[in-house]
Amino acid sequence: MGRAADVARAEDRALLPDELDGTGLRIGLVRARWNESIVERLVAGFERGLLHLGVPASDIVEVSVPGSFEVPMGARVLARSGAVDAVVTVGCVIRGETTHYELVSEGAAGGVQHVQLETGVPVAFGLVTVENRDQALARSQGPGGHNVGEDAARVAVEMARLTQRFPAPGTMHGEPGR
Repeated sequence: MGRAADVARAEDRALLPDELDGTGLRIGLVRARWNESIVERLVAGFERGLLHLGVPASDIVEVSVPGSFEVPMGARVLARSGAVDAVVTVGCVIRGETTHYELVSEGAAGGVQHVQLETGVPVAFGLVTVENRDQALARSQGPGGHNVGEDAARVAVEMARLTQRFPAPGTMHGEPGR
C-alpha cells in the first residue's frame, strides 16, 4: 500500500455538529508519558480542539500515567471522581519487534471502552497505535492537519452533551454520570 493509505482522509472523518459547544464542561485528560514527543503533539491538538469548542484550559483536569497500558486506570480514576463530564485519553504505541504492541494496544483500547461503559462517563480514545514514527507524526499534526488528540476532544464534548441530554436514572441533568 502507498503512503496515501497510511493517513485517514479528511472526508472520511465524522463531521462536527454545527451546534456543538463545550462551554461549561469540565474535561479530563489522561496522558501517557511513553513516546512523549508524540504525546505532546496530541495534547496540543486536544487543547486546540477544546478551545475551539469553548472549553478553556481552566476547565481541563489533567493526569499523567507511565504508558498507554495504564491509561484506562487513569481514565477510570477521573471518570469516577465526579470532577469531569468526559475524559480524553492520549498516548502513542509504536509497533516493535515483539507482541508487546498488540498487548498494549488491545489492552488500552478495551480498557478505555470498559471504563466508559462501566462509569457512564464518556471516554474518548485519543491514542495512536501505529507501525512507525512517521505514521505517529501524520496523526499528530499541528493546526490544519490531522491530529487524533483534537479529534478526541471533539468526541468528548459531543458525547458529554449526549449524556447530559439523556441522563441515566438517578443522576441530575448536567451532572457527570457515575
